[in-house]
Amino acid sequence: MVVESRLIGPVRVVGAGLLGTSVGLGLTARGIDVILADASPTHVSIAVDLGAGRRATAGDAPQLIVVATPPDVTASVVAAELAAFPDAIVTDVASVKLAVLAELADLGADLSRYIGSHPMAGRERGGPLGGRADLFVGRPWVVAAHDAISYQRAGAIDDLILDLGATLVEMTPEQHDAGVALISHVPQVISSLMARRFIDAPSAAVNLAGQGVRDVTRVAASDPDLWVQILGANAAPVRDILVAYRDDLDRFIGALDDPEAPGARRRVAEELAGGNVGVARLPGKHGTDKRFTTLTVMVDDRPGQLARLLAEIGEIGVNLEDLRLEHAPGIQVGLAEIAVLPETVEHLTTELAARGWRIAG
Repeated sequence: MVVESRLIGPVRVVGAGLLGTSVGLGLTARGIDVILADASPTHVSIAVDLGAGRRATAGDAPQLIVVATPPDVTASVVAAELAAFPDAIVTDVASVKLAVLAELADLGADLSRYIGSHPMAGRERGGPLGGRADLFVGRPWVVAAHDAISYQRAGAIDDLILDLGATLVEMTPEQHDAGVALISHVPQVISSLMARRFIDAPSAAVNLAGQGVRDVTRVAASDPDLWVQILGANAAPVRDILVAYRDDLDRFIGALDDPEAPGARRRVAEELAGGNVGVARLPGKHGTDKRFTTLTVMVDDRPGQLARLLAEIGEIGVNLEDLRLEHAPGIQVGLAEIAVLPETVEHLTTELAARGWRIAG
């Protein structure tokens, strides 16, 4: 069944990688005519085969153009699209907004038809094969407003975001770049540097890795070439945060130089407690500040066992708020970390144990 769209279309998507293909898949599911373009004919062919849209033809007149190209060419591609389609509104989905806007101004581009945006969504797997129609559902999508475009003209971008199931967030380009430096770009740097410590680490140490270190280093598997571009375009805010982070590390290292010195343990405790306070500020499920309690259940690594656990949690009448699965090293057992409301933990623990499940914590 085709769901009614707010957009009229056609929509031209330039860049048939992960984000561009996902935009195409989401819009075609709503019946929008999506036109795909990419410097790589192979990417276009794959995206077309996946159902993300069609190839460009002479006479195309898009209502909206979405530029989903690497950051170092985003501004030049946006400028070319503005010139080629004088009746279209153009947005880009690059993860840095101020540098693109400034470069477009230097190029003399028509900023009255351009507004940058950025969906806070992605996957470690890139390219068109990583595309998903639901990639943006429930995710924040920033619109980086500027004075040269009217609210009415920018309405097509709002329609795009709502059609794809994302949550619209309005920010200035400066606010956006400072925000992503803190919650995306610096974590990428820290994760990569942490994972780099494993290169020469003894195998005996690496084999001890559990879910904690995997969580910290998950994004270290991201594409280095892409991140060189992103960090270069947002260097100043990232540098400022890293300098402050260096000061934090220096204080921590100073306390560990002599753990028995007066005040040293207090300093360590205060730094760790500060982490607790920071984590508590992160939005929880559905953007709320509601917190959950975790229950760890041992699940045999056999077909159907995880599905049985989830079904029985439903039968018990407890809502599953979140789930994370970790594999125990050396044995055929998975550790399912079940997040539930605190008031349901005792009841759920009793009922699962009565059904034969082993509770690990």
